[in-house]
Amino acid sequence: SYTASTSANLSTLFDVGGIAGAIFAGILSDYSGMSAVTCGGMLIFAVPMLFIYDYTGNISLEMNVFMLLLTGALVNGPYALITTSVSAELGTHSSLGGDSKALATVTAIIDGTGSIGAAVGPLLAGLVSGWMGWHSVFYMLMLANVLALLFLSRLVYRDIRMFRHRRLVV
Repeated sequence: SYTASTSANLSTLFDVGGIAGAIFAGILSDYSGMSAVTCGGMLIFAVPMLFIYDYTGNISLEMNVFMLLLTGALVNGPYALITTSVSAELGTHSSLGGDSKALATVTAIIDGTGSIGAAVGPLLAGLVSGWMGWHSVFYMLMLANVLALLFLSRLVYRDIRMFRHRRLVV
């Protein structure tokens, strides 16, 4: 029900929310020292927010703006952490023996995978929306977030284990 111009302007709010989410995720990660848990927590909240946005985003312009900012923060915030802090943690794993080339390789693989997702995502959204409707696009995005959380779960577990160990030592 929006004009093409209004829709284009609204879509940028997702990215604005992503900027705020990346800043928030970085601050929270620095404060807690648990970047994987920060990513995981944001991804956990992103899934229901995408579901809610799917069904409430068209209630009003104000609701659409709010939900775009919120979902942008929850979806893009973890991406910013994954491409920086989490990839650095993986690249400095003890099994790599401190090899700086390994860190660069891990970071490039993660960043490259994100770039592929950024290129393929809109194509898939167009195909899925044309084939099964816009609700299916939101379910596809929810599935992508669940998969990201699943792939991150090992690091989340490690962060929690290290946090518990630090509490016992102190």
